[in-house]
Amino acid sequence: MPEKSRKKKRRSEKKPFLPNNKTLFKGLMPKSDYLGRIRIGEIDIPFLILVLVLLVFGVIMMYSASYAWAIKDNVAPDYYFKHQLVMAGIGLVIMMFISSRLFDYHILKNPYINIGFFLLCVVLMLIVHIPGVGLSTAEANRWIDLKFFSFQPSEFMKLALIMLFANMMASNHQRMNSLKYGIFPYLLIMILVAALTIAQRHLSATIIICLIALAMLFVGGTNLRYFVPMCIAGMAGMAVLVLILYQTGKFDYINERIASWLYTFEPENKQIAWQTRNSLIAIGSGNIFGLGLGNSRQKFLYLPESKNDFVFSIVCEELGFLGAAVVILLFLMLVFRGFSIAGNAPDKFGMLLTSGLVIQIGLQAFLNIAVVTNTIPNTGISLPFFSYGGSALIMQLAQMGVVLNISRQSMPSKEKPDSDDAAAELEKRQIAEAKKQLGASAKVRRVNKGGR
Repeated sequence: MPEKSRKKKRRSEKKPFLPNNKTLFKGLMPKSDYLGRIRIGEIDIPFLILVLVLLVFGVIMMYSASYAWAIKDNVAPDYYFKHQLVMAGIGLVIMMFISSRLFDYHILKNPYINIGFFLLCVVLMLIVHIPGVGLSTAEANRWIDLKFFSFQPSEFMKLALIMLFANMMASNHQRMNSLKYGIFPYLLIMILVAALTIAQRHLSATIIICLIALAMLFVGGTNLRYFVPMCIAGMAGMAVLVLILYQTGKFDYINERIASWLYTFEPENKQIAWQTRNSLIAIGSGNIFGLGLGNSRQKFLYLPESKNDFVFSIVCEELGFLGAAVVILLFLMLVFRGFSIAGNAPDKFGMLLTSGLVIQIGLQAFLNIAVVTNTIPNTGISLPFFSYGGSALIMQLAQMGVVLNISRQSMPSKEKPDSDDAAAELEKRQIAEAKKQLGASAKVRRVNKGGR
């Protein structure tokens, strides 16, 4: 066969990049022979069902918890419900697009998108301090007001940090054991983000972001010899920092929250522990089976933030211990299913990205439930899919769309994730499998020949 025709044949036999994928952003995809071997399948249906069940359950409970406060705020009883429903609809559309074949999560590995999104979030975290743009509530600057829409940049920063860490760890996974590549870069980024959130007087976001970062470092394979001392030093440093900030008078509310946590039912703490007290009363009133959906008493202006951070208290009061147990079980199932998707991800980046996203949901749910049950001091952490808040809900659904997109490319009999020579490893495996099949065929032929 002539050389020219052989080359032409080889070109025609070359597998197309990401077969069956109609991604709109192929030009932004990182260049890799390994990606060309990935096959696009269907999304993980159990994970999707869990997300939808949590969303529907959350919107219903938010409506039940909010209509009394809506009347108090001189708006229609279903005002907050309708707003949450609209935000849920927008979030679902975004989730479906991101999880579709038109999108590919490897786009998020592109440095221009990955690092650019993080830097954009840093800028947004600074913009909140500009008068007229930043929205100040309770002496805290956490919101950006666009008149038609307001949002917390910290919600976007959580995703930006997860994306950045996943990309850095995937690129340097063979050097994660070293102090230079496995600790220092991530520590510097954590300090920067923590400084930005503390400047907003947003202690809950600081805690969540730092815990997400530490969890991702652990999953990413950092050396425990460095990781454990870093965690201890970080907790000690955080305690010292909070003490210093408290002495300045800007974080004096911390002392009140600790007092309301330790001495909730002391008469002198009645005012500062009002929210925690009524949360515990709501939980206790629910007993085993609850008072019935819509029959909460504490939501009638006794429990502040019943539609936001303390919506789980209303779940306990109306649906009882059984309803609360179902909510906790749903979150646990979502996290475990997410880790299953992460374990079958086609590369290191997908595994770390999925892990970070489900860790965020699991952490927020755990910390919120710990707050409303007075297990830890009140830190103002919302419950994913349940608490009122449009930007947060949209971001959560978008992130679940990323997990579903990764599940499309899951590989149950997976290769070692995203190593530098992943394509070569896959080829070796295919050669070994072919040799095994040839050996089995030769054995059958020998047996048949001997029988004749």
